[in-house]
Amino acid sequence: MRECSFAPNASRRLILLGPLGDIVVLDLSRALAGPHAAQMLGDLGARVIKVEHPDGGDESRGWGPPFVGPDHEISTYFLAANRNKQSIAVDLKSADGKQLIERLVRQSDVLIENFRTGVLDRLGFSVERLHELNPRLVILSITGFGHDGPEGGRPGYDQIAQGEAGLMSLTGPSPDEPYRVGASIADLLAGIHGAYGVTGALYERERTGRGRVVRTSLLAAITGVHAYHGTAWTVGGKVPAAGGNHHASIAPYGAFRCADGMLQIAAANDGQWKKVATLLGIDPDAAKYATNRDRFVHRDELIADMEKALSAHDRAHWLARLGEEGVPAGAIRTLDEVYAWDQTRSQGLVVEVEHPVLGTIELPGPPLRFDGLEGFEHTAPPALGQDGDAVLAWLEERER
Repeated sequence: MRECSFAPNASRRLILLGPLGDIVVLDLSRALAGPHAAQMLGDLGARVIKVEHPDGGDESRGWGPPFVGPDHEISTYFLAANRNKQSIAVDLKSADGKQLIERLVRQSDVLIENFRTGVLDRLGFSVERLHELNPRLVILSITGFGHDGPEGGRPGYDQIAQGEAGLMSLTGPSPDEPYRVGASIADLLAGIHGAYGVTGALYERERTGRGRVVRTSLLAAITGVHAYHGTAWTVGGKVPAAGGNHHASIAPYGAFRCADGMLQIAAANDGQWKKVATLLGIDPDAAKYATNRDRFVHRDELIADMEKALSAHDRAHWLARLGEEGVPAGAIRTLDEVYAWDQTRSQGLVVEVEHPVLGTIELPGPPLRFDGLEGFEHTAPPALGQDGDAVLAWLEERER
């Protein structure tokens, strides 16, 4: 039985290093939230086996532009969420496909899925069945709005969740112009929360010997980061609203115009404010500016006074002076500037991989660093089904 398709000579060496170097992840997810969670676990050293439908694979393979490669068929969207994985092509509705998944479940530590509620059950892989096959399996399930509750079955995509979970009401130039966050933040946060939950469940399994289900959703991901905006309402009785590029509780803290554009200044305490005010020729002890509460009440006037002073020089001048004073400040960079920045590269936030079609490429790197693992060798996002033979050989060896 060979349900997997694969590219000839496509076996790849996986470097199983890191805290999860002995963990196997079966990734049944697609698009972004689930794949991002699996990628994070792969960054920690886990072997991640990505299961894709033979007809086209993960839907994000078709999301673009931009597309790259000789025939412009490779989605850069897909490349963003699938490093450090192996790909096998399996039809989950076929008898052979179901049999292969059962074999893989028995040999896996984690299963990740982000189907709509009930889909996995209908395919014959309910939670009960999965734990019957492997009682130690940790299952991560990511949904749009939760697996239960009055709207638990709703389909959910990132922008819908940003609106429903209140994030768009906090984002934009004013309450009348809600904006989506530029990144697919609901998907990404759901993936982060999911990976965090998986590591907790794996730790628990060391004590109990049993896996459990970890659940999160796009709704939960956004609501879970409301932070002080949430307590402004739940405790303070105030509904927060979009305030543009300035902080909802701290002043001065935001983006300010100077002679050649904008820069950001964040004076989060009175000591930092005094340095900013002195630098800009503003009286820091004036009654309307003496405390954060005063400054916030008079924020519009404060911004105007600061921008009047800032207009005398360009960003480079002010960033240098603010840096000398130890005041948190910064430029607003475009992404090409971010990835060219020496500081970004010094933190391992750009990694080089060998792609089977594209050759040597650079990808955004993982946000965590572990002492002693600086030489971790990342692998490129796989072509559809390219690791079929390698995974089957590994599976047969495990079963022996």
